[in-house]
Amino acid sequence: MSEPLPSTAPLLAALAIGLSFALAACAPEMEGSGADSDEEGVAVTGAAPTLDFEAISAMLIARMDPQPGERVLLVGQPGGRWDASIPVLRVGVAAAGAVDLVAVDVSGLVLPGTDPAEFAAALGTAPEGWPGPLATVDVAVKLPGAVPSPELPADVYRALQDVLRGGSGRTVHFHWAGATSFGMEELPVDGRVDALYQAAVLDTDYEALGEMLAAFEAALRSGPVRVTTPAGTDISFEVGDRPVTRQDGDASAARAALARNLIDREVELPAGAVRVSPLLETVEGRIAFPPAEWGGERAEGLVLRFEGGRVGEVVADAGRGGVMGEMEAAGEAGRTFRELAVGFNPLLAIPEGEEWI
Repeated sequence: MSEPLPSTAPLLAALAIGLSFALAACAPEMEGSGADSDEEGVAVTGAAPTLDFEAISAMLIARMDPQPGERVLLVGQPGGRWDASIPVLRVGVAAAGAVDLVAVDVSGLVLPGTDPAEFAAALGTAPEGWPGPLATVDVAVKLPGAVPSPELPADVYRALQDVLRGGSGRTVHFHWAGATSFGMEELPVDGRVDALYQAAVLDTDYEALGEMLAAFEAALRSGPVRVTTPAGTDISFEVGDRPVTRQDGDASAARAALARNLIDREVELPAGAVRVSPLLETVEGRIAFPPAEWGGERAEGLVLRFEGGRVGEVVADAGRGGVMGEMEAAGEAGRTFRELAVGFNPLLAIPEGEEWI
């Protein structure tokens, strides 16, 4: 866009802009002395500051705004520090007059310390029995750590996504994963990550954020979009009437009623991103990538050129073979432009002097 809207201009320097195409990438396993895999499969290391689980849980309840009679499900992973948030969330659900269904793990097992309930008995642990009970859930919260083993052929959250795709329900996708280096390596959760994420959840001005994201959507729809970066990215496309997902932290039923796709119903916290998959045939230009590992090789000076939404040329100073191998392994999706993602939350900006997102 040639001219940013006045309301967004003060934060343009803090944006984290992601241009992606559907390419499967494997995050490295985290290793370290005394590390726990508590956060979405990412290691937790060091002496993290005490998290305010009561305040965080209260904010989650406020953002999903459960209405009297709504049925609320918690999906967690036992044995981690986020166990402490479950009783607080359940009290908040009950205080709102909503129905506390139960807290389960990704295989459908009732979490320790949770009283078995009629819903849990109906859900069970057999995936073929999940669709019916899950279709009665109005809102679910996916807590950090609730990530299934790759060996599991099915899990409760993926089954919930099928319900969302059918046009009902909503979820709070509560992220507390580690940082990502500029080289696209997952970093462990530590005190700095905890502090940054907690501040982003508790201190965000959600009303102002919502206004900013709405203004950006209006700008996206006003005509052709052009994205440039100092590194050499220069790509253009049109949005047309494609869905624009505004992750402004509004997980209410009223907002879910306006959903047009799956990710409109999956509300992310911490909040702040706008995501859109543009009209594929209009995508033209190039994306310049920072040095990173592709297909087991370090790629440097990588530039992908797009024509009609698909990769037409791959140029790299080093590691081109790894890039080509990873793209070929992903099939047609690996050569297709996927989405524009722009982060607007100033509390999630890259910390001064550091190189992680």
